Amino acid sequence: MDLLKKLLADCDHFVAGAAMIGGISYFHELAYDLLAENERITAAAFDAAIWAHRHARLQKITAMSSSMVFENVSTYPTREEDLKKCPPPSSTYGFQKLAVEYFAQGAFEQYGLPFTIARPFNCVGIGERRAVTDKEILSGNVKLALSHVVPDLVQKTLKGQDPLHLLGDGRQIRHYTYGGDLARGVALAIFHEEAKNNDFNLSTEVSTSVLELAELIWKKVNGEKPFRYVSDPPFPYDVQKRVPDVSKAKRLLGFEATTSLSNMLDEVIPWIDREIKAGRI
Repeated sequence: MDLLKKLLADCDHFVAGAAMIGGISYFHELAYDLLAENERITAAAFDAAIWAHRHARLQKITAMSSSMVFENVSTYPTREEDLKKCPPPSSTYGFQKLAVEYFAQGAFEQYGLPFTIARPFNCVGIGERRAVTDKEILSGNVKLALSHVVPDLVQKTLKGQDPLHLLGDGRQIRHYTYGGDLARGVALAIFHEEAKNNDFNLSTEVSTSVLELAELIWKKVNGEKPFRYVSDPPFPYDVQKRVPDVSKAKRLLGFEATTSLSNMLDEVIPWIDREIKAGRI
């Protein structure tokens, strides 16, 4: 806490994004640890932010939430305000991300700390390596260590897996959003006047099934080689449909995620290939 206060004393803005990281494989295996640890991190972050707002120069906190707060939603495309109408998340991971949003609400209501809530959807980009908590999981004949769908499918394809193993039937719908686009969205969430005391879905508007993603990766790596796949049992809490409404961020912030999935993969596939050869993933 003292370190956080010291670091925030000369800051105008605070992006609260620290957390235990990993993929869907740890949602059930670390169900208590990720809830408890992330809650401690969140409480410390907001305590320090409240102090810095009252006694130093901090103007606002931007809290990084998650699309998993919409784990049990049934309205599509899902607007920000639909969060108040849907059941709470079933996973402790999703529930803790929802708690982050309530920390922001509570800090504003009691202490007047301005906030913005940013909910990124399925970030895709380079730079992701093994988390400390990740463990290798066998998927067909390939051991994985990330448990995020894009790098895992790329890794399996680059290693020559045939047929390609998918978790579940491949019909899960996601909105794969380029990390560079999300960075621009977060910057707008930090500095745009319309973002103050507001929440935003940050995402591409394009829906893609896991099966469509897998086939696109396959073709980029294997060319015209026939695409074959098999379905493995999915992990618990594998949300089947996630389709955000992105109109609010576009209307108020001028934010659009415009990078195509194909272009994302053209950047990600060579990077993962190099990381595999270097033994880092």
